Amino acid sequence: MQIVNQALRPVPSWSMYLLGLVPLSWLVLRGVMGQLGVDPVRTVEHDLGLRALQWICFGLAISPLRWLTGINLLKFRRAVGLVAFFYAVLHLSAWLFLDIQLHWGQIWGDILRRPYITLGMLALLMMLPLALTSNTWSIRRLGKRWQKLHRLVYVAGAAAAVHFLLVGKVWVGEALIYVGIVAILLIIRRVHSQRRASPAAK
Repeated sequence: MQIVNQALRPVPSWSMYLLGLVPLSWLVLRGVMGQLGVDPVRTVEHDLGLRALQWICFGLAISPLRWLTGINLLKFRRAVGLVAFFYAVLHLSAWLFLDIQLHWGQIWGDILRRPYITLGMLALLMMLPLALTSNTWSIRRLGKRWQKLHRLVYVAGAAAAVHFLLVGKVWVGEALIYVGIVAILLIIRRVHSQRRASPAAK
């Protein structure tokens, strides 16, 4: 995998931000061309939420990919996480402004009574401190606490995957795939952590 790492070495980390804009640009183009289907709001919500989950999975896969194959994408991890948060915020904004249309009574009622919305909000709230501390200053300021804080990404990823699964029956098959991906990535991390902590590894 040294060839892959050498090929990626000159690629700047900020290229992930440009890559992250591609799905959004395509969604906007579909909207302009009137190709969002019979329920455009639902299509926009689903697409933005799906992109957020895909980028979360991408971020969660970076370390396992390095452990299992040697491919090193660590320099892209910060950008990947921020793109995931960006799409999660857009997903929430689509729900608030296009779907619920800022009817605050309904918003709070849905958050409290609908488990999938509760999980989605929890996932976003957990991603917020991660996005705010995804910078060199925070890493130096927080020290070892930074790594502990950023382990929240695994809980946020699990919550986001289950949120996607519970949203509705239309995309249940697709949602199960992402739940499975997140579960596998979490298992790989757990096994890796146990091996590192075992006396034999030391």
